[in-house]
Amino acid sequence: MNVTPRGIELAAVPPKAPRRLLRTRPAGGTVITHAGRGAAGYNRDILGMIKYSIVVPFHNEQENVTVLYDRLKAVMEAAGESFELVFVDDGSRDATFRLLQEIAAVDSRAVVVKLRRNFGQTSALAAGFDHAQGEYIIAMDGDLQHDPEDIPRFLEKLSQGFDIVSGWRKRRLDNLWMRRIPSRCANWLMAKLSGVRIHDFGTTFKAYRRDVIQQIPLYGEMHRFIPALASWYGATMCEVPIRNGHREHGNSHYGISRTFRVFFDLLTIRFLLRYLSRPLHFFGTMGMAGILVGGAVATWLAVIKFMHPMMDVIDEHAPFIVFSAVLIVAGVQMLALGLLGEMQARHYHEPSHRPPYSVERLLRSPESEQSTLQE
Repeated sequence: MNVTPRGIELAAVPPKAPRRLLRTRPAGGTVITHAGRGAAGYNRDILGMIKYSIVVPFHNEQENVTVLYDRLKAVMEAAGESFELVFVDDGSRDATFRLLQEIAAVDSRAVVVKLRRNFGQTSALAAGFDHAQGEYIIAMDGDLQHDPEDIPRFLEKLSQGFDIVSGWRKRRLDNLWMRRIPSRCANWLMAKLSGVRIHDFGTTFKAYRRDVIQQIPLYGEMHRFIPALASWYGATMCEVPIRNGHREHGNSHYGISRTFRVFFDLLTIRFLLRYLSRPLHFFGTMGMAGILVGGAVATWLAVIKFMHPMMDVIDEHAPFIVFSAVLIVAGVQMLALGLLGEMQARHYHEPSHRPPYSVERLLRSPESEQSTLQE
């Protein structure tokens, strides 16, 4: 057993060889800490040894670190499969990283990734996914509102062949007006716009197959839309009810403002799911509508001028002239934007290996071909 300076006891894995704390700094600007061992010890370079990776981002969670570690370790050891614990310190300013270092010093199954600053939950999860080596990856929050004892439910569904298992906070204990009602509205809207019929997009507590999560780029606040993005790749998914406890220590990082930011992300997801490979269908539809309406108004004005040559159309119908001109110009711009999007989509899906020249004719003597074949 190891007692930290804060008086919290950590259960250590009995070492079979001397350990040392290794710190590496990859190109991404992170510091990775883990316990190194001798030839007879644990080798992280062998991917097949690890079945489950538990990814947990932390931000100023010093009161919850060691408690969560002990509970995670007990649950995963009871599962009887190989596992690793990937802890991401997302720019904490308290003792979170120091406690994570102590955990990594006594448990070779712990990997600690320290980010240079607070990048946000999505970036922290992406860092954890990048450094996880398990066949299956389970993500959860570090505030103890997610119960590690629910993990066996995820493992059972993963064993049944599902690519993604999403947690469902069926009975939430949060504030009704500030958290539960806005969350329910946002989840209903996300399900309608994305076409993915799950009840809880917002929870971090999810399990993924490694090959599925590696195909999904994460940025901004897209972690809550992983099921929607994965559906584009044909991933199979299901839900499991999870417990949602009260936060006992620390301050919540979420507020009502997050709900409003979700609606902007919804527009992005809707566009990506339907028009990622055909942006001209989106911009072209609006562009053609603008050109047709503007052209119709302009034609009507031209007919009036033809039927009433003495009428001053500019004085009589000036707003309609401006309206039709704006619609036509905006429509042309939307069409051009759609064509640019199509070019970008083509470059994305069909990388060009075309040489920067054109050959009209190639002459080569038979002797040179024969010498080349002999060599």
